[in-house]
Amino acid sequence: MKIVKVTYTAKAEYADQNQLNIKKVMSDLNELGNPGINYNSCLSPDGKTFIHTAFFKSEEDEKTLLNLPSFKHFQEQLRANGIEVPPKQELLTLVGSSKEIF
Repeated sequence: MKIVKVTYTAKAEYADQNQLNIKKVMSDLNELGNPGINYNSCLSPDGKTFIHTAFFKSEEDEKTLLNLPSFKHFQEQLRANGIEVPPKQELLTLVGSSKEIF
């Protein structure tokens, strides 16, 4: 299992569009129904800092997300239009979970 956390701050004027792009990614992932991807995105109270957490069962599952057209679009648009504080990526280790992840 691989766990990736990414935190960044979008420009205030881009935050709403970023949310729409994230929702498109989530919709596509739900439609895909890949059981090896558990991907979440949250918004901080400031309305512009985003925290993405992705749990991947395998490297192939991670590649599935990274190659998803809506995910590529989300990343391209964010880089082109909306970064205030650049993304910080962290690799995490699971200590415990209240539910079975995979």
